Amino acid sequence: MMATTHALLGVLLGSVSLFVAPELAPVAVLAGFAGGVFPDLDLYSGHRKTLHFPVYFSIAAVATLAIAAVVPTALTFAVGFFLLAAAAHSVSDAFGGGLELKPWLGQSERAVYDHFRGQWISPRRWIRYDGAPEDFALAFAVALPSLVLYDGTIQTLVVGAVLISGVYALLRKPLVRIAEWMVGQIPDHLLAYVPDRFVGDFV
Repeated sequence: MMATTHALLGVLLGSVSLFVAPELAPVAVLAGFAGGVFPDLDLYSGHRKTLHFPVYFSIAAVATLAIAAVVPTALTFAVGFFLLAAAAHSVSDAFGGGLELKPWLGQSERAVYDHFRGQWISPRRWIRYDGAPEDFALAFAVALPSLVLYDGTIQTLVVGAVLISGVYALLRKPLVRIAEWMVGQIPDHLLAYVPDRFVGDFV
């Protein structure tokens, strides 16, 4: 799924705080947004492995949110919802396509790495690839409640994420052709510094 889909899901998860501590909702929502994006910071270095922890993020989120329920502070809510969104991101990547430059081809059997079991989880392909029409539909759907619940900064953030999602979905396949052309211009001795999936190793 797109990073923006994960971020918008993080906003939705953070919105749960409205029912228990509405005064802390802005903190929870922004933490959820950040946590939803965080795992994809490994995009160019061990993508879906270096910062993706489906089991450990989930355990940490449950433990931290349990503490937040007893001690509801800005810090406990921020950490708890950050970890919850990061866990949701790491887990939900297994429902998308594989780790390859053209995931719509369905050739890769690596969706996300499970550090607990020491193995890759296979892609379910419910969402065929990041930027697929169904990915944008999901991003839009999870954004709708936030557009109703919030105004100001949070609403602007959500609208921006939806717009970015739409543009990326439209350009997803053309971007691959551009990436392939760019990689083709790189001297052979520098290819070792290019992430594997851009040179076709993740198949």
